Amino acid sequence: MGGGQSKRGAPRSVIVIFGPPGAGKGTQAPKITEKLGVPQLATGDMLRAAVAAGTDVGRRAKAAMDSGGLVTDDIVVAIIRDRIAAKDCARGFILDGFPRTIEQAKKLDEMLAKRGEKVDVVVSLEVPDSLLEKRICGRWVHKASGRSYHATFNPPKSLKACPGKQAKPKRMFDDETGEQLEQRSDDTKEALVTRLEAYHSQTKPILEHYSPVVAKIDAAKDMSEVWTAIEAVLPTREN
Repeated sequence: MGGGQSKRGAPRSVIVIFGPPGAGKGTQAPKITEKLGVPQLATGDMLRAAVAAGTDVGRRAKAAMDSGGLVTDDIVVAIIRDRIAAKDCARGFILDGFPRTIEQAKKLDEMLAKRGEKVDVVVSLEVPDSLLEKRICGRWVHKASGRSYHATFNPPKSLKACPGKQAKPKRMFDDETGEQLEQRSDDTKEALVTRLEAYHSQTKPILEHYSPVVAKIDAAKDMSEVWTAIEAVLPTREN
């Protein structure tokens, strides 16, 4: 699969990554970033950054939030448009958490088309719901980077150094920075039911919309096998 062609003439890899909570996005997306030299762009992070920077679209988003309203799809797409103009997106980017609806997908396509680009590949990490509970309830994350660990399946070095001990904050630290790992408040069995219902109802239509470029990955396999499968479907670059 080849990269899109921007108006500036440089081919860019435009990737969307989907997966239910616990599918392994936090583990696999950073590997894509490293391999292709492209940033992983999470909608929430971009929104907060735009508001903090006081950009035009950031002010519009802040006004909507301050008034108790929703940030419209047009505002979110404008935030993405501004963000992908940054230098670190010169080779491409990974969208994580967007689009969430068909309408958002259409608006994203329209914005990209104006730049002579399109979504090159949608990486869909597929995991049975029955396995996700085991993954979710043992998950720990490094908030600053998004790196994800699991007390059983992918423990940090700090926990490995305490064989037989349970995963507790005092034993859970990021491998690279040594900073404290955290558990998300909604990484619970009860919250997972609601999150999965929302994921399945919203995501299936989007995958159908992008069906020609969707790569379904069996993410229930070993992490290294999952990565091998992802590598095989990533856009290639001549340089």
